[in-house]
Amino acid sequence: MELSRKPTTGAARSGDPYLPAHGNGGYRVEHYELDIDYKLAANRLTGRAVLTVVPERPLSRFSLDLAAFRVPRVLVDGKPAKYTQRSGKLHVTPARPVADRFTVEVRYVGSPAPVSSRWGDVGWDELTDGALVASQPIGAPSWFPCNDHPSDKATYRITVTTAAPYTVAATGVLVARRRSAGTRTWVYERVEPTASYLVSVQIGRYDEVVLAAGPVPQVALVPARLRKDAERDLGRHPAIMTALEGFFGPYPFANYQLVVTDDELEDPIEAQGMSIFGANHVDGRRTHERLVAHELAHQWFGNSLTIADWSHIWLNEGFATYAEWLWSEASGGRGAAVHAREWHARMAAKPADLVLADPGPARIFDERVYKRGALVLHALRGRIGDERFFALLRGWAGRHRHATVTTAEFVALAGRHAATDLSAFFTEWLHKPALPDIAVKGR
Repeated sequence: MELSRKPTTGAARSGDPYLPAHGNGGYRVEHYELDIDYKLAANRLTGRAVLTVVPERPLSRFSLDLAAFRVPRVLVDGKPAKYTQRSGKLHVTPARPVADRFTVEVRYVGSPAPVSSRWGDVGWDELTDGALVASQPIGAPSWFPCNDHPSDKATYRITVTTAAPYTVAATGVLVARRRSAGTRTWVYERVEPTASYLVSVQIGRYDEVVLAAGPVPQVALVPARLRKDAERDLGRHPAIMTALEGFFGPYPFANYQLVVTDDELEDPIEAQGMSIFGANHVDGRRTHERLVAHELAHQWFGNSLTIADWSHIWLNEGFATYAEWLWSEASGGRGAAVHAREWHARMAAKPADLVLADPGPARIFDERVYKRGALVLHALRGRIGDERFFALLRGWAGRHRHATVTTAEFVALAGRHAATDLSAFFTEWLHKPALPDIAVKGR
């Protein structure tokens, strides 16, 4: 006899140890259909979002993350639902409890603005002449209703309508583009599972620069005034792609877009199948090429392999930082060993008060997460040798392609590849604040 399942209320908190207020419990999102109309001059966004949702149990109510938009209508499986908004949450009560896969449609309108966080403002933001999205880690609700947690990955179809002179780049592959009186509509699809913070829209007056037609199409969108410098600075991008595929295995998405805004940005931004740089990152001298390699590496580590929660962020940033050193070595620059010696000395001069596997929410973007994370990998490379180390990296990226990952899973896989007990090694590097010694040989 099958026991009846009593409907429950989906939690309005994710349970994330670092950011429990972001994300929601009781369900996962399978697909997002986003259709937005954006008026640049007025900074006015009118949106329609249709989410395909799979409940973990029958739900009498559930919540979505959404910033301060006005919501005129919510439908669940095509029927009007009751809803309330407070504290960045949209609480939805369907006409009848939902037990199986269902759709929720949200109509919303307002002036998108970044979400305030301890790391600054993140999310949808206006440029001098355009707009960008920089959502890591909690900015996605600034422009669409979502389950804003890195572990809830979904597919996307994004339709953006805006003024005709502007180019729109969004997460995914461009599948349609049409023009009407004064506006242009762009349609992108991302079939690979994607975390909400990695979904992006970029709007500006951009020239298209084809960096590589295949096998992975690589395109840069740049302001006309920066085109010449960008062509030089990004000219080796196909070579970087080839090198990283050699280290990490096949590129995990169907395309790659680079956007250079006409405004300066403090840091580059990674999104799924896309990276965004500021005008200050382009100078015609390849000064910031390491950042180009760093952001591309995130397509494997952070995007295809997405952390289960923010405590594991070294798996994103340590790997991307080590990719900088690997590209430097592969392109005839300083070897990874030189970078490791330099950064070990720098890290040794800093306070020994950060645990890499659990840095705490205030320190997820601490420089030590990036550099010590890279040092772990270089120390591991020295411990197990190049053949086993690079087999581990390819195995890590391949085994968990388009999934979520944890530090414990990486440690376990490393042990299998090394064919030896690495528990003491990882305890020292990941779970104790003191910086271990490192024996670095070579250039």
